[in-house]
Amino acid sequence: MKIEIITPDNRVYSGEIRSVRVPGRKGSFQVLKDHAPIISTLDRGPVIISDDQGNEVRYEITGGVIEVKRNRIILLADTVL
Repeated sequence: MKIEIITPDNRVYSGEIRSVRVPGRKGSFQVLKDHAPIISTLDRGPVIISDDQGNEVRYEITGGVIEVKRNRIILLADTVL
C-alpha cells in the first residue's frame, strides 16, 4: 500500500507501508492491504505506520481526513505535532 500524509504546509510522509492505525472520530482503526474504500474524519491522536520492513513510524495529529481507495491512502492532517 502507498500512503501520503499531507498538511496544509507540506508532505510529512510518503511511502509503501504494511498498515496504518489512525484516530477515527468514533475510535481508532487500522487499514491493511485491500481495505474497503473509505473516507473518514480523524480526531487528535497518534497515527502509527508499519512500513514494509516492519518498522513503526509514529506521528501525532490534531485532526483531519483520511481516504482509502485501491491500496492508496491519503491522510490530510490539520497539523502534525
